This record gives sequence, C-alpha cells and structure tokens, in this order.
Amino acid sequence: MFHQDFIAMSAQYFTQEGLKKLQDELNQLKNVERPKISQQIAEARDKGDLSENAEYDAAKDAQGLLELRISKLEDVVASARLIDESKLDNSRVLVLCKARIRNTKTGQEVTYTLVAENEADFKAGKISVSSPIGKGLLGKKVGEIALIEVPSGKMEFEVLEISR
Repeated sequence: MFHQDFIAMSAQYFTQEGLKKLQDELNQLKNVERPKISQQIAEARDKGDLSENAEYDAAKDAQGLLELRISKLEDVVASARLIDESKLDNSRVLVLCKARIRNTKTGQEVTYTLVAENEADFKAGKISVSSPIGKGLLGKKVGEIALIEVPSGKMEFEVLEISR
C-alpha cells in the first residue's frame, strides 16, 4: 500500500510528445543498449581471468548504470499522467502556457513555455514549472508582477501575454 501511495504522490505530468520521448528512450535502452552491454560482458568474459580484466569490470559498471537508468525511467513512465491541453485555462499562467514576460528593471522581454520538469529545455524556451521562474509565474494573470528569488537576488517580471 505504501508503494502505491508513493507512486501517486510522485506522479509527473507530461504532454503526449514528452511522454512518447520518454517511452522511446526507455525502449532504446532496453532493446538496443541492454543487449549491447550483455555482448560486451560476454566478449570480455571470453578473454580469460576476470580478476584482472578491466574490460569486464568496465562493462559490468556500465551495465549497473544502465539498469539503474532503466529502473528510474520505468518508475517515471508508470506514474506519468498526461495533460489534457484542451482543458487548460489561458487566463492564468499554467503548465503548457506560453508566457511573454518583461523584466521590470531592464525592460527585456522573453517568452517561456512552462512544462513538466522532464520536458524542460532552456535553449528551446521551455522552463520547468518547478524552476524558480516557473514557480513565480504560476497562477499569475496578464498585468501582474511576479517577484522571483533567483541566485543573484530578487527579480520582478510583469506578465505581458499568456497563450498556448
């Protein structure tokens, strides 16, 4: 029972595209990378004495890391929840919204799309809802000011526009 409660509490939200990307990575790891590492282990084992076989040790270490990554991805996929984009409200900044904001001090404008943590890609303008800026913008309406604590201090951003 505790395990189920833990999974429910740790659910992460994804777009259809984000979840597919995660599932594709999991399939790649299981169906391509796992057999590759098994082959490397078999080849290293065939070379003789395992106590002084650096290739064998490296392959076993790589296998351990791969299995850990597979296990973590399986947990995320198992607890993943899809976001129904058709039911999202555009009057406030929410996940999957594009928010055009202006730094009140510098006047610089930037547009961010708020996404789930695993889909964040700063270069593409996608920031996590759990990032400091993402948290500060959540729930804000056009015209409101978000006071956001960042490593360099406090910043103020005015929400200029919210779109999909």
